[in-house]
Amino acid sequence: MKVLVTGAAGFIGFSVSRALLERGDRVVGIDNVNDYYDVSLKEARLALLEQHDGFEFVRADVSDLATLTEISEKHGPFPRVVHLAAQAGVRYSIENPMAYVQSNLVGHASILELCRATENFEHLTYASSSSVYGGNAKVPFSVEDRVDRPISLYAATKAADELMSYTYSHLYDLPQTGLRFFTVYGPWGRPDMALYLFTDAILHDRPIRVFNFGEMQRDFTYIDDIVDGTIRALDRPPKMTNQSPAHRVFNLGNNRAEPLLKVIEILEKALGKQTERQLEPIQPGDVPETFADISSAARELGFAPKTGVEEGVAQFVDWYRTYHGI
Repeated sequence: MKVLVTGAAGFIGFSVSRALLERGDRVVGIDNVNDYYDVSLKEARLALLEQHDGFEFVRADVSDLATLTEISEKHGPFPRVVHLAAQAGVRYSIENPMAYVQSNLVGHASILELCRATENFEHLTYASSSSVYGGNAKVPFSVEDRVDRPISLYAATKAADELMSYTYSHLYDLPQTGLRFFTVYGPWGRPDMALYLFTDAILHDRPIRVFNFGEMQRDFTYIDDIVDGTIRALDRPPKMTNQSPAHRVFNLGNNRAEPLLKVIEILEKALGKQTERQLEPIQPGDVPETFADISSAARELGFAPKTGVEEGVAQFVDWYRTYHGI
């Protein structure tokens, strides 16, 4: 099977691409390799993927439909697509909103058009986010909950992507699955995420910034579990029924809300160092708690996360020390 993976140089895109290659699929990866965070980390991920004979990489922007069409004509067609390219980050969306409009909205629409134009297309699996739940006070977050009250532009773009996908499925019978990822972490993770930032600060004897005065809980989900859920979804395209189009959405989380201060303690233990904590107010666009109800993913995909936060943090720390030579 040949699969197109967008965002292949990114954390989740790289990890999904590697798993697909290891099971024998051919992967064409697309990424614009922008400088939102350290480009050398993205290049290192790509170097690992390029060790596989079944991997081809194209440096391109998913918001450019003409380029996507050329890639499909040269490297495709692609009966299955995993669309993970996006401008990430809740806080950065407040500073640079147009980057999110271009990458997350125009980019998603371009991928939808590419899939619509592909003969005998089978399935588009795309990244959504737990951020779509906004300030939802009901936990755990269920896929049945309202998602029309986002509190960041990043969240708004992801909710809009889901709506666009639903519409394309309705109009064109385009099979699609949206995956709402919950606080993904692990080896090869993003440097702008809390666990990476904390680790870097602790090892370099800097205080860590802890928002909402430490009153935060997150459904930390290890990368291997996210990859497993994503591939399970990819392999199970939805079918159109009399009641609904061929579109569905799942939560992919660890099904546990871990107190942030507890996770910091686990990280300090794994690093063998304690740190000073700067307690600060909650940041604009942030939410105090995320917690995934994964019952539908368990029922329909057989999704069952296996990695607890203690094991996952230890695995991340081992990778971080190796990658950075610390």
